[in-house]
Order: sequence, then structure tokens, then C-alpha cells
Amino acid sequence: MKIAIINGPNLNLLGNREESIYGHETFEGFLQALKARYPDIDFSFFQSNIEGELIDALHKRGFSADGIILNAGAYTHTSVAIGDAVRAITAPVVEVHISNIFDREDYRHVSYIAPAARGSIIGFGLDSYRLAVESFVVR
Repeated sequence: MKIAIINGPNLNLLGNREESIYGHETFEGFLQALKARYPDIDFSFFQSNIEGELIDALHKRGFSADGIILNAGAYTHTSVAIGDAVRAITAPVVEVHISNIFDREDYRHVSYIAPAARGSIIGFGLDSYRLAVESFVVR
């Protein structure tokens, strides 16, 4: 099984930014633990702070991956184009957020990705990614 993880803006700063919201662990460290937990899954990972690069990553992986885990960060709430990219590909996408976006600012309550995604996992810290992996494994 091939699962692509695509992270959006500022997620490269995990472990260093707003630790009260996002925790202390880096994504790189978490990803290594995830790979160890699921040795039979071929994970790919991409992170960008640039909207168009996230769309390109969805296009590149969206016809060959068995699933995509997408944390578009703040673009979730602003990017019609990323939502359209999710609709355009054949791989199922699970939207993920580390924090509970409904417990934050009102503008974060809107997702342009959720209507196009298989589902959304929100508010379980980095474990949201593991739960997304499980959603692909149990199908």
C-alpha cells in the first residue's frame, strides 16, 4: 500500500511553533515512528509553504497512491484550488488537522477540502495522522 502525506504551510516548524497547540514533537520524528509502526506501507512525504506546490503534489501522487493524508494548514480555509485538486484526482484523501479547528478562530471552521475528502480527522495532535492511516488500512 502506498500512502502519501502532504503537509502545508508552517508545518515544517512543528516542534518549534506554538507548542501549546501543536506539541513538542517534530514531524520528521513522528514520521519515522509512523513508518516503524506500519512497515508494510510505502510512505511518501511532501511539505510546502506554497499553495501551487501542494496542488502539484496532489496531482503527482493522486493517481498512483492508494491514499493521501492532507494537512493543508491554513490553506484549508482559503484555497478553493486545493479543494478542486482533491476532486480532480482518483486517490482518496483524508483531511487531517493536528488541532481542533472548531475550538479556534471562526475563520478556521470552514474547510474547502472536507467536501471533496473521504473524511476529516481533527484535533488528536500528531496522532491524527495515525488515525488517517488506520482509515486506509481497515478498508
